[in-house]
Order: sequence, then C-alpha cells, then structure tokens
Amino acid sequence: MAETEIIHGIIDRVIYHNEENGFAVFVVQLGRDNSVTVKGTVASITAGEQVSIRGVWNMHQKFGKQFDAHACEKQAPSSISGLKKYLGSGLIKGIGPAYADKLVTAFGEKVLEVIDKNPERLRSVPGIGAKRVEIIITAWKDQREISNIMVFLQNKGISTTYAVKIYKQYKENSIAIIEENPYRLAQDIWGIGFKTADQIAQKNGVAADCKRRITAALLHIIQTTASDGNLYIALDDLKTETATLLELELEAIQLIIKGALHDLYNADKIKLLTYQDIHYITLPSFYFSEKGIAHKVVKLLEYPCNHTFDLATIEQSFEKTATENSVALNEHQRNGVIACLQHKVTIITGGPGTGKTTLIKKLLTILDTQRVKYSLAAPTGRAAKRITEGTGRPASTLHRLLDFDVSTMGFRHNESNALALDYLIVDEASMIDVFLAQALLKALPYSAHLVLIGDIDQLPSVGAGNFLHDMIASKKITTIHLQHIFRQAQNSLIVINAHKINNGEFPVSSHEDSRKDFIFIKEDNPENIPQHLETIFGKGLRHYGIHKDDAIVLTPMHRGVAGTQKLNHDLQQMLCGPYEGPVMTYAGAQYQIGDRVMQLRNNYDKHVFNGDIGIIESINAEDKIMQVNFLGQLVEYETSDLNELVHAYAISIHKSQGSEFAAVVIPLFMQHFMMLQRNLLYTAVTRAKKLCIIIGQSKAVAMAVKNNKSVERITFLQQFLTSDLACR
Repeated sequence: MAETEIIHGIIDRVIYHNEENGFAVFVVQLGRDNSVTVKGTVASITAGEQVSIRGVWNMHQKFGKQFDAHACEKQAPSSISGLKKYLGSGLIKGIGPAYADKLVTAFGEKVLEVIDKNPERLRSVPGIGAKRVEIIITAWKDQREISNIMVFLQNKGISTTYAVKIYKQYKENSIAIIEENPYRLAQDIWGIGFKTADQIAQKNGVAADCKRRITAALLHIIQTTASDGNLYIALDDLKTETATLLELELEAIQLIIKGALHDLYNADKIKLLTYQDIHYITLPSFYFSEKGIAHKVVKLLEYPCNHTFDLATIEQSFEKTATENSVALNEHQRNGVIACLQHKVTIITGGPGTGKTTLIKKLLTILDTQRVKYSLAAPTGRAAKRITEGTGRPASTLHRLLDFDVSTMGFRHNESNALALDYLIVDEASMIDVFLAQALLKALPYSAHLVLIGDIDQLPSVGAGNFLHDMIASKKITTIHLQHIFRQAQNSLIVINAHKINNGEFPVSSHEDSRKDFIFIKEDNPENIPQHLETIFGKGLRHYGIHKDDAIVLTPMHRGVAGTQKLNHDLQQMLCGPYEGPVMTYAGAQYQIGDRVMQLRNNYDKHVFNGDIGIIESINAEDKIMQVNFLGQLVEYETSDLNELVHAYAISIHKSQGSEFAAVVIPLFMQHFMMLQRNLLYTAVTRAKKLCIIIGQSKAVAMAVKNNKSVERITFLQQFLTSDLACR
C-alpha cells in the first residue's frame, strides 16, 4: 500500500472540476520547474491558491506520475504570480485577467487585504470606477461566505455545488439555519432533495427514528407526490413510503408516524380526505387549489354574463359563409362556436387537423363584431406564439396575462384585482396544472366567459393535477369534441398517423395522395442513433426545406444511449462543430454561444418557466454571466443558476407539450418500455409541423400504440365539482 505524503504548492491551473460532486483534476506548482497533476475531491478550487495536500503518489499508465488527493487545505495566495492567477481566475465577479494584473501591479502582495479592508482604494486604479468597486466588494463578501459554507458542507460529506444556492437563500445565516434545521434545505432550495438534507441532519446527530426526522420525511413524500402529478397520497402508501425512504421497519415507527401526522394535522400543515373508505393525505395548498377551482367554476356557471348574442342570426351567418367561402365550419365547429357564446365555461377538444384554430378565428370574428373585450392566452410562450400566428390576434402567456409580482411572489390579477375582460380563450389547456388553473380562475370576473381549448388525448400537464381531464369528466362543463379531419389535413401523414395512434392503430408510411411527411426508420440497435441523426441533420432536413434550428429530437427518457443527456452531447458536437469562444460549464455540460437550452423550473424572479426554450446569446467569461434569449426576452444566468438549464437539442416528450417544431425526430426502443404509452407517442408525433421521423423498433412502436393504460393521477377536482366532498 502506498505511503501517505503531504505536498505543498500553488495551484497553477484547473484542468477539470465537476461542481456537482467536487471531483477535480488540477496542476500544482511545487517549485520553479517542478509541477504535478493532482486528482481528488475538493470543496472548491481556484488557480493561484496555496495548498497543502495529503494523499498518495500513483503512476498512471497514460499520464505518468500523479498525486491522488485525500484531503486538501487551502490558503489565499501570497506570491505575486499566485495573486494574479487567483484574481484572474474569475472567482470574484468584476475581476478578470486584465483587472487582476492592474490590481496586483498597484497593490502588490497586499491586494487581498486592500479588497477586504480598504476597497475604496481600488478606485485609484485606472479603469476601475465606483460601479465596478461595488461589484467587487459584494462578490468578495459573497465568495468568502460561500467558501465557509463549502467547507461546512464538505465536512458533512455533502456536494459543495449547493453552497451558492444556499447562500443566496439564507445569506449570512446559512450555516446557523443548516445546523438548526437542515430539513429546511429540501423545502426551500430547488435541487436539494430530502436525502441530502437528511445526510446533514444525521451528521448533526439527529437520531434515525426521532419524530423530527419522520415528520420531515412525511412532508417530503406528500410534497413530492406532486412530481408524479398527484395531489393526494393514500395514508397507507404514505406510511410505507416513509419507512422505505428512512430505511426503517414500518412496525417499529408506526406510533411515531401516527404522532407526527397528528401534530401536522393540528398545526394545519396537512389535510385528511376520506373517499370510498380510503384515507388520503394532502397539503392545504393542494386541497384549497382544487376546492377553489370547483367553487369558482360553479359560481361562473351561475352568474349572468354581460353580453347576449343573437344566436339565430349567427347560425344564419354560418350558412352564408358556407356558400360564399371555401372555409366553412362543419357541424361540430358550429356547435362549438354557439356553445362558447351560450355558456359561461366551454371546453373545445380535438386532435390535429380537426379545425380548432378555424373555430377560434370564427369566434373571435363574432366577438370583434359585437365589440366584446377578450384576451387570448396559453401556458407557454411558444403556444401563445402559435395562437397569434393562427388567428392574427395577439396572445400572451398566462403568467404574463396574470402579471406575476416578484415582490409578493403572487399574481397582480386575482380575486381583488380581476382581469378587465368579457372572454378569456386559453389554448393548450391540457398543459395547465392545478395551481395555474386556480390562479387563472381567481383572476376571472364572475361575468366573464371562459373557453378552454386543448387536446385531451395528449399527456397531462407536467405540473400536478389533471385540470382539463377532471373538468370534462365532471360533465358539469359543456364540452365539444372535434373529430372530423379536414381534407387539407388528410394530405398529411403526420395528421393521419396521429389519429391512427390515438385509435390504437400502427402508423403507416404512405397513404393515397398524402405527402410523405412521416418516416419510420427501422433500427434495432440504439447505439446507431448518432449515425441516423448525422444523416437527418446533415442532408435529410435540407431535402424538406427545413433548417436544423427548426428540428428537435424528442425522446421518452433522460438516461441511456437514447436519452436526452447522451443525445444532447452528440447533437451539440454534431451541429455546433469546433468552438473556440467563451464557455460556462456545469456538471459536465459545456454551454456556448448559440446553444439551444431549456429552463427546468418556474423561476418567477427571472420570468422564465418550466419548458421554455431559448438560445444562448452571450457569455461574459470574466463575470461568469450568460444571457439566454427566450423569444426576445433576455435572461441572465450565473454559474449557480445553471442547474436550472439543460441543452435542448434533444428534450423529453413530456417537456415538449405546447410546442411545435418544423421537424421532430423520435427515438423509440424497447429500453424505453416503462414509458411506452399511447398518449406519449401521440403527443410526440403531434409536435411535428412538416416532418416526423421515428427511429427505432417496430415492437416498441407497437407496444406504445397498444398501451392505453396511462397512470391515473390521484386528484379530486371531478368530485369537488359534482359533490360536497370535504376534507377534515
């Protein structure tokens, strides 16, 4: 066994550092002409720092003699060369290599002391003004606090990648809060799960079976059930999952769980609902969201509207249009328009090519003629853009319509400040989760009409709940199902196959006079996907007049050779080629100007939302700031924000809802068998406008087409709309 040694030196450069797990490869200068490559896990690492590293020497077959670090103690640099490297590394926002050189030249070995204790002296350096001094002061203070948190987390065996997020949330109280109640991390900070918080808690001496730990686990499971779309969890399932999560025997903690649930109930932190003799647990916010929706819908249906329409004259106008105009409404479309004018709440649902947009345009023409005030909206920016393109009228996202206020973390339009409109028409309503639905309904005047348009056969919302499905299932809402495929839509194999899939039939590659816009490439080996993508993105798209930027890969899963992670890496290399510009890195991914990226969560501070897709427009390597363009809106990201982004050359089918792309490529293999469902494949195919290509196994496609047993979400909106079901 190799003998442990301690080496001392200055970090010359960092070759690789994974901020997620702390693993790093870096070069340490031991003397003037003596340097060594070191690898190991470190809290943070910056060129120029003085280090004492304990570890063992190792002879690598390819790279020669290396030092494997077991522990690393760091000190701020004291030499001139070390200080220049340290300050020029980008560690402190506002100081890059150029400013580092100026500062070290001006203040020599005392430069860090000046920044720390007399920062006003920085203004004496040419080119450094008051604004940059403020940036440097703030960054220096933040970095010092973040370093303390990193060391604290490292001592607890936790990845230091969370340090910046923790500091942003709790500031100088970070360590005190973590020590007092580490379980707050899982509730307050996106990206930190219960396991991480629990690891810190147990390092702090929290007993495995104490009530505090069990209470935290119960809340965590109730909250995270929403990530699967559920709003409730059966009590027996909650108990079992809690014991499994904590790796304890259920029998041994039954009484503690009972006491914890009793305390949570008395503190009004959970609700209990009993339905068909099964007890369900939920959070008050989940319960009141569904209950609030049901209450408002019932009130809307009862409340008189501000406008009455001459329905007989409007129906006559349909006949006139049919004789004068080739674009005539069919019977279902006419019924849909009349229903929207006649009823306070109406749902229009139908697949591609069934005329939903034509129906909306006719409705809007009538509302314009009658001078009725309306708004058009959709859950995402891309979906809103599609309505605008389809109708010629402006549309906005629901978040923009409701006007989110960052200072209050709520919408400005609510029950006290209703929207000033008579009609609200919302497209892609299947995407709306229960929380956005509640906010929307709260902001709607009682006199207003609500028209929800969507495809009920698509996947349910990414967020929790089953809003559109439950509204239809209640049979309280007038619902028009558009089923007829119009002749112009019948010319598209995409449309034909979407309906075939929805009817449980295998898609076809040709059909009468239809254009060949649907291709099935049979491939049994998912390892060959990159070669097919090379052909498609290299030549295939050009044949259809489609630019590579208008194409996307949609896949069922994130991991594996056919998952988003691997395919994004392949496509970035394939589509972007050699790149020498500024970059930002996070968790092994490299972000560069021109990359297509996707937001992974609702970030109300930045006004970007889960599933939004943008293009990286600029990267400031010195200040470590990246700007992403989301449909004309520039949003800034720092390094600590990058866990909210992923590359979006390939995205999951779930995340594609509400978007359309000129070309869609869908890898489908039996390794995806857990996800192979009819509504998943149907959703993917209906994202394509001009070209849809499936690469994969016939068996996998057949399995998806046959499997119509989508996972049922545990929600009670349908029951709230039809009964006086109440929580206790």
